[in-house]
Amino acid sequence: MNDPIGDMLTRIRNAGMRGKSVTNTPASKLRGWVLDVLADEGYIRGYESTTDENGHPAFEISLKYFDGAPVIRELKRVSKPGRRVYMGVSDIPSVRNGLGVSIVSTPKGVMSDANARAANVGGEVLCTVF
Repeated sequence: MNDPIGDMLTRIRNAGMRGKSVTNTPASKLRGWVLDVLADEGYIRGYESTTDENGHPAFEISLKYFDGAPVIRELKRVSKPGRRVYMGVSDIPSVRNGLGVSIVSTPKGVMSDANARAANVGGEVLCTVF
């Protein structure tokens, strides 16, 4: 797999479109940090560490719905393995005039765009969520 974050985002997007309450993805530190940001911002209920049928570590992600519609309306990968996107603190985009969230990998850890601006750090923009 060339893009593990893109794979996880696609699994979340597909499960939301199908109305699933949970979805699974292989576990890694970076995926866990992105899921922490999604949970802190209220886009998912949470996630748990489990193992898949082969004994490999995995995350079970609990999706969140409001009035039958998924809370995550749009989930886009910004920085890809073929084209990394780095931005300074003043260039970090606001998603839908601040209604959405950009997830940024900074030297101080993976955080939302608002937290990155507050910490005055830039970094790699991993994805945007609305």
